[in-house]
Amino acid sequence: MATADKPLAGQIAIVTGGSSGIGAGVVLAMAAAGAAVVVNYRSGVEGAEAMVGKVHAAGGRAVAIGADVSDEAQVEQLFREAEAAFGPPDILVANAGLQRDAAFAEMTLEQWRTVLDANLTGQFLCARAAVRAFRRRGPRAKVSRALGKIICMSSVHDVIPWAGHVNYASSKGGVSLLMRSLAQEVAPERIRVNAIAPGAIRTPINREAWETPEAEAQLLRLIPYGRVGEPEDIAEAAVWLASDASDYVVGTTLYVDGGMTLYPAFREGG
Repeated sequence: MATADKPLAGQIAIVTGGSSGIGAGVVLAMAAAGAAVVVNYRSGVEGAEAMVGKVHAAGGRAVAIGADVSDEAQVEQLFREAEAAFGPPDILVANAGLQRDAAFAEMTLEQWRTVLDANLTGQFLCARAAVRAFRRRGPRAKVSRALGKIICMSSVHDVIPWAGHVNYASSKGGVSLLMRSLAQEVAPERIRVNAIAPGAIRTPINREAWETPEAEAQLLRLIPYGRVGEPEDIAEAAVWLASDASDYVVGTTLYVDGGMTLYPAFREGG
């Protein structure tokens, strides 16, 4: 039974890309909120096992399962193994993603496809598997008002153009309409689909942007709130979106960005 300090008690969450960065933060927060968590990883098995160890040390339940989210067969196997470990999921956090940056004219087809396959097709495959699992399992009114919850991890670059990162921005723009179109389709079944769009978060994927005082000062020019985000900022938002506290929130992208999407360059009048 959910409580104020354990709003996800009795629920099962799958977090893709859960071995580091934002995904790791989400794993810890969902476990602390009472969920049993499947920590998906593609290649970082040590990181995934470390996250499982942290959850167990705090008295929670977690298991690490490897799968490449861009591979249909591996996604199906991920969901089978997750169900064998804990039962059918209540929550999917489709977080796995990557970057392969290049100037547009030099970008290779491989760089384009690698990013779109992981960031967009991967979310499609995982969300499809989750919807199917929710339907098979049926409602669990004692633990969740919704039949199931899907949280798509997007980015402020679903609305902010990003030169030199056309593949990444295109993938996140796709996630935005994937999320909203799916939310429209499955909401009548009481499946809630939403997205989180992080701004600059202190993770390994963008270390160069914040690891020196000079780099951080440059980055802060883009953040009206005056600090770089932490994985915990995204994780707490994910817990809220997965809980009954947000039961009437459907098809929404929550921008957790310190105001980056306010286009701070225009503060002085443009």
